[in-house]
Amino acid sequence: MYVMGTVLRHGSPEQKAEYLPRIAAGELRLQAFGVTEPGAGSETTKIRTKATRVPDGWRIDGQKIWTSRALYSDLMLLLARTTPIEECEKPTDGLSVFLFDIRDLPGLTISPIQTMINHNTTEVFFDGVVIPENALIGEEGKGFRYILDGMNAERILIASECIGDGRFLLQKATDYASTREVFGGPIGANQGVQFPLARAYAQLCAADLVRFDAAARYDASEKCAAQANMAKLLASEASWAAANAALDTHGGFGFAVEYDVERKFRETRLYQVAPINNNLVLAYLGQHVMGLPKSY
Repeated sequence: MYVMGTVLRHGSPEQKAEYLPRIAAGELRLQAFGVTEPGAGSETTKIRTKATRVPDGWRIDGQKIWTSRALYSDLMLLLARTTPIEECEKPTDGLSVFLFDIRDLPGLTISPIQTMINHNTTEVFFDGVVIPENALIGEEGKGFRYILDGMNAERILIASECIGDGRFLLQKATDYASTREVFGGPIGANQGVQFPLARAYAQLCAADLVRFDAAARYDASEKCAAQANMAKLLASEASWAAANAALDTHGGFGFAVEYDVERKFRETRLYQVAPINNNLVLAYLGQHVMGLPKSY
């Protein structure tokens, strides 16, 4: 969704004809999103991976991190600097986007990162990797604005994941609270159990409305950065509220693998940190939506 959306909106007719039908048909499976770097993090304009023109196309040198699914992907959408930042009028200039096949690509190394959750992520090293000239998406140096479309879609997607996780956790907790009896009655009758679940449900419903507002604006090619960021913020907090309420509801059994609560409890905590920290979402809303002074 957030990878190929860049091609849908900014790719050439030839690129769309080359990739989109094959992806839809399942001939090309997954697409990795190469943006984040160890030394840049959320400060995307400071990435150091560079793309240099060579006779055969582009030479890529650098490193990416937290590149999900790279081990199992056929394609990668890569953001790289094509003009040194010192030569650019604005830090967001001089960045370009490339789409290319990463299967058996000389000079490319993919290393898995072990995490506390069931999420396949990697770091990727580019050592003189040469990709074709036509791998460039859109205009050279305009990649940052292209990638923003993908980031908005990513936030909407993550919000949807959070809402799904929250619903899963609340359903598990509701079922357990309705059948688990202590002191002569179901524990779900106790307000100390019932109210946190009900509050998390209300939070999920509110986040869901913002999620659909963001998705509708995105599909209509309207500005949706504020809505996409708010959806991610609200949904991640609602999902975490549901996770805590579900764990409390299950008590000690919430930590047992067989009840499948501890897994989602660990996984849903990620969304407050990635793909963007919720504090950065608040900073964006404060500065770019509410007009408050710049904080970073």
